[in-house]
Amino acid sequence: MCKNISNQFKINKNRVAILAELDKEKRKLLMQNQSSTNHPGASIALARSPLNKDFRDHAEQQHIAAQQKAALQHAHAHSSGYFITQDSAFGNLILPVLPRLEAE
Repeated sequence: MCKNISNQFKINKNRVAILAELDKEKRKLLMQNQSSTNHPGASIALARSPLNKDFRDHAEQQHIAAQQKAALQHAHAHSSGYFITQDSAFGNLILPVLPRLEAE
């Protein structure tokens, strides 16, 4: 029981240290942001946001492409049908290809 209380104390102490570190970083960033608003040419925070958005969009596209590739490989390995990757209005990563049958 004593060990359990000791472990809880250590965990809480670590949490407090982490929160203090985050608070320190937050204050530092706020001070930097305030100093950059005093100097109009030094708005670093505004200049970085489009880059972050572009990077996030590119990373999301790569993730979707990787998911499509994995889904396509899985479908080909476990099915006798044929599948293609194509954007779908319903969010499907792959679509089955159905052959057209000639009317007899």
